[in-house]
Amino acid sequence: MKQKVFTILIGKNGNNNLNEKLLELNSSISLIDGVGAVRQKILNEHGIFTINDLLYNFPRRHLDRTTITPIRKIQKGNEVTVVATIETYGQKPIRRGKLFQVIVSDGTGLLTLSWFNGIRYIKNNFKIGCKLAIHGKVDWYNGFTITHPEFEVLDQDEDPMLTGKVIPLYNLTQELKSGGIDQRFFRKVIKSLIASKIKIPELFSAKILKEKQLIPLDKALCQIHFSNNLDDLGAAKRRLKFDEHFFLQLLVAIRKNNIKKLGTKSFFDIGPYFNVVLQTLEFNLTKAQKNVVQEIHSDLKISNPMNRLVQGDVGCGKTIVAILVTALAVGNNVQVAVMAPTEILARQHYESFRKKLDSVKVPCALLVGKQKESERKPILDGLQNGKISVVIGTHALIQKKVIFSNLGLAIIDEQHRFGVNQRNELLKKGKNPHFLSMTATPIPRTLAITYHGDMDLSIIDELPLNRIPVRTKIVDSLRLKKVYSFIRDEVKDGRQCIIVYPLIEESEKSDLKAAVDAYDKLAEEEFSKLKVGLLHGKMDSQDKDDVISKFSQNKINILVSTTVVEVGLDIPNATVMVIEHAERFGLTQLHQLRGRVGRGSEKSYCVLVRREITENSKNRLSIMEKTNNGFDIADQDLKLRGPGDMLGPKQAGFYQYKIANLVFDKVIINEAREVAFDIIEKDPNLENISHKILKDNFMKNYSHHLNDLKLI
Repeated sequence: MKQKVFTILIGKNGNNNLNEKLLELNSSISLIDGVGAVRQKILNEHGIFTINDLLYNFPRRHLDRTTITPIRKIQKGNEVTVVATIETYGQKPIRRGKLFQVIVSDGTGLLTLSWFNGIRYIKNNFKIGCKLAIHGKVDWYNGFTITHPEFEVLDQDEDPMLTGKVIPLYNLTQELKSGGIDQRFFRKVIKSLIASKIKIPELFSAKILKEKQLIPLDKALCQIHFSNNLDDLGAAKRRLKFDEHFFLQLLVAIRKNNIKKLGTKSFFDIGPYFNVVLQTLEFNLTKAQKNVVQEIHSDLKISNPMNRLVQGDVGCGKTIVAILVTALAVGNNVQVAVMAPTEILARQHYESFRKKLDSVKVPCALLVGKQKESERKPILDGLQNGKISVVIGTHALIQKKVIFSNLGLAIIDEQHRFGVNQRNELLKKGKNPHFLSMTATPIPRTLAITYHGDMDLSIIDELPLNRIPVRTKIVDSLRLKKVYSFIRDEVKDGRQCIIVYPLIEESEKSDLKAAVDAYDKLAEEEFSKLKVGLLHGKMDSQDKDDVISKFSQNKINILVSTTVVEVGLDIPNATVMVIEHAERFGLTQLHQLRGRVGRGSEKSYCVLVRREITENSKNRLSIMEKTNNGFDIADQDLKLRGPGDMLGPKQAGFYQYKIANLVFDKVIINEAREVAFDIIEKDPNLENISHKILKDNFMKNYSHHLNDLKLI
């Protein structure tokens, strides 16, 4: 679909004259003066094909030259922006390597710039007499200095454009630079485009712009490249962020609208089983649990498929919520499937569900991969003829042979352990069943979906009254002797410990300490007087069950394990969790592992052993020390890893925003969501003439995602 958005007139050197060229937004950049075949090829390789692409090639950051500080006025500890000229530069040896320094002057004083890393790359950027825009924190070492400053090399003739303004800084690669495409090129070309009296049709009505305090799109595109001050830049960013979030919200709104058309069975009544099961509980539900059950029931009353995530830290009572909701669903004459990532967890859930549902005589079955055919057949028959109301299982539930009579509710526990396709396969077993997922720490993608409103969120933010938060400590391997001593003290007091390793056996591609070798060494040396057990994924089911049983009975003091203990191990007497090579684990997984202790009323501890000491590992692991809140941890994980493909199967990685930020734009997301959902509610197919430009933009840039609008 060809889309005319605006036209511009550009002559040689960006001036309007009789030899003007008529350009459209979708015109090739080859029509711009200064973009020859070589530059066009390089720009194309970087995703810039049209005038539109060039205008939407936003600066990676901006340098504020509206508050330039003279060198004579800078002070230690201040973050400053300085514009100065290079007087001299050089490299000198120091005790631990080399130091590269540049001395600059602005006529009021001298400032030293220092680099300890990346010297080979840095030193090629400087020439005596070259002008720099510098930003960084001032320190004092025999004079004012800035270590590893941000800087930009400025051309001498850029002052008329940039002095006293906010400087746009664009992404530059070596390929771009080699083709003569530098900061000056982008500024000059985009400046010419903007100066050409561009008319850009507005996406939104004047009413929406006023209500959401958005500047017009043409003004935003101008100010994102060239702003007089930071306020103007902020207004431009806000508008362009809104646009990006809006179109993703529009996709979500379309998806939600399509789901409404599907319809499903509503569970308006409580049914005969819910209250009976509730009365069998040995404890009172927390306020948070009650609220979550009410939120879920509100969803189930509506004849639209529920898509809800229940987040709560390990031990907060998510399983009880799932059992009560299951009783409610079965009471409305549908089947329920509960899928867990491991056989250990599936068996644990089966026992919990069976005990509670036996009180109301609801048939409950367990389906896992290693069952004998003689065990599986009656279960498969019972699911197909409807005689089995509830089934708990692993990935075995999504096999082709598993056929349900009337699946109305699908529950996934530890949803971060399943891929999108696996979840969708379970949902296909029913006719638009309600979907409930549970987790202690949502994966970045799921968290992103909840932020964007495509998945409703319930949070259980209360722990049982006797539960004490686990204390977490990062240690280096040199302190392990003290850790082992602490473990012996805990065991002496009747407690137990779990030590987790990331691998089962040594690999040629990894120097990680193996669980098997560690078990042998620990059992023979450090804990020779104690009972040490071993658990890993390659053991058969019977051996696993035997080890877990002995550990639960305190016949094993210390359990050496792989990540197989991440879910499903519930031993209240275990008070110490030691995680080796903690820097190799994701934050979500670390939190899950930590949740295996602290399940009783005693003080519990999690020790993160860091063997690769890097700044990144330090920053990541410090998050675990600061909080026990799984959602906060997932939020940090989102910042570190990105949200993944919002509408596809990819679990992590950064969604291709140009300027928006999923983590920090929550207010803008909510505003964009409100507008998008209101538009789709009133005009589901965007047929109104007032929405033509919006629809054209959507179809051009986002329609390829329409095929991805499936249940998540």
